[in-house]
Amino acid sequence: MTRSAKDFFAPLAVGAPAPLREIPARPSRAIHFFDPGNPKMAAKVPGMVGTVDVLLGNLEDAVKAENKEASRQGLVEIARSTDFGPTQLWTRINSLDSPWVLDDLTTLVPEIGHKLDVIMVPKVQGAEDIHYVDRLLAQLEAKAGLDRPLQVHAILETARGVANIEEICAASPRMQGLSLGPADLAADRRMKTTRVGGGHPGYLVRQDAPRDEAGGTRYDAARATYQQDLWHYTIARMVDACAMHGIYPYYGPFGDIADTVACEDQFRNAFLLGCVGAWSLHPVQIAIANKVFSPSVEDVAHARRVIAAMGDGTGAVMIDGKMEDDASVKQCRVMVALADELAAIDPDLRKAYDAIPDQPEA
Repeated sequence: MTRSAKDFFAPLAVGAPAPLREIPARPSRAIHFFDPGNPKMAAKVPGMVGTVDVLLGNLEDAVKAENKEASRQGLVEIARSTDFGPTQLWTRINSLDSPWVLDDLTTLVPEIGHKLDVIMVPKVQGAEDIHYVDRLLAQLEAKAGLDRPLQVHAILETARGVANIEEICAASPRMQGLSLGPADLAADRRMKTTRVGGGHPGYLVRQDAPRDEAGGTRYDAARATYQQDLWHYTIARMVDACAMHGIYPYYGPFGDIADTVACEDQFRNAFLLGCVGAWSLHPVQIAIANKVFSPSVEDVAHARRVIAAMGDGTGAVMIDGKMEDDASVKQCRVMVALADELAAIDPDLRKAYDAIPDQPEA
């Protein structure tokens, strides 16, 4: 039976905090994964506060079965002993069909729920998965006496999850966003790639064969090829679903740590399509994400110029030979709003954006 829309804003457990009516627009350009059970990684966490928008304690993939409990307890200890300041603390719990997930939630929410911002749920298949987590979190929040609800982030890692994407986004007021999980999704779809994100040289289009002087087609001639993006469709669909429901889309992991050029290309594709951030599997990828998911000084300057020239936002103006109208203003306001959010937490960006000359009103 379908729930009334009004029911979404009533707590799912007596004493639980009221559900969010709007997901906070907090910068999350890089979601940096770390294994809380790895002493070397754990020791680096306090020093990374303020250098990355999100630190995520990973309890799922890349953590061996025998280390699950140690990683969970390690996250509790890190959260208790660290002042995260402007940096958000997220965690990725184990999948809902695993023997560890219930202990993940019943341990983390009471112990460090006041420190956690977002709980990332892997391999979400449909709204029913979110409903299960939603109710359980409400019960645990009430028991722990939390005064704010934890948010939920779903990973798209199955064909069924992609097919049910709109239902997943609408399943709960807790929904903060979605991430693309390319490796598991590729396996579930039976895609013929073993790469973790990024393009593939075999997924391409080829230039038409040229003609010779007699008008014949030279099929044996050298022809240019252009590598395509395997993930364009899924990212675009994810962006639309998130925008429709007021939540945020993210690109997931890029597995080839050494190929920083291709990583930047993939992140930029996602940024241009509407994603707000990406995962970082190594510190080198934090800098890439911070760069790519921050509007350039040139883009911000142009956006401010258009907004100033358009006045009340109606009509049209010509700027540098290009027509700008009400749709242009909407695009520019998105850019400026993001720049303002990032400048509030990133001193270098604030300095760069503040140096942009004021735009005279039209």
